[in-house]
Amino acid sequence: MKAGILLIGVVLLLAGCSLRKTETVTVTTTVTKTATATVTTSQATTTATTAASTPCSAGSLQGTFAGVPGSAGAGQISYRLTLTNTGATACWVQGIPQVQLLGTTGAALPTNASAAPPVASSPPKISLAHGKAATADARFSPDVPGTGDKQQPGQCEDTATVLRVTAPGGGTLDAPIQPPTPVCEQGSLHFTSFVAAAP
Repeated sequence: MKAGILLIGVVLLLAGCSLRKTETVTVTTTVTKTATATVTTSQATTTATTAASTPCSAGSLQGTFAGVPGSAGAGQISYRLTLTNTGATACWVQGIPQVQLLGTTGAALPTNASAAPPVASSPPKISLAHGKAATADARFSPDVPGTGDKQQPGQCEDTATVLRVTAPGGGTLDAPIQPPTPVCEQGSLHFTSFVAAAP
């Protein structure tokens, strides 16, 4: 009887062992990563300055001839001629200006313009786009008589109110003199060469 019970137990144990089932599950996980790249493109801008090919004519220029503050000394003073291009296209000026002093009645007064030292052998052309200006300074004596001036008491020369400028491309323009002044030594004006006006 004991052997029978033992046999049944062994059978049940074997059956229980055979009832256990092992399963292997494979799980596949897919991970997707999205990378966003920002690309900044920088484009270089080059501004080319094209030199003017034609000289400025009087019709495309506007001028003033004004005293330079603080320039008086040793019987001399400086006035600055400013020429502004009011034309539609670029043009150039060069060297010292060709000028004529005019009095209160519009009559021509003695005028002797020369280059102030040091004299440039080949002054550059100053290219003026629309709205740009060039300047040339003149040094002169407003009250110390020189050779050929009036020797009686009073002014050495008549008061000049306008500086008439001959443009390199032809024609003349009138630059008001501010303030009006006599120019001694027979209208001697010592000019620097034109330079581009400060912005």
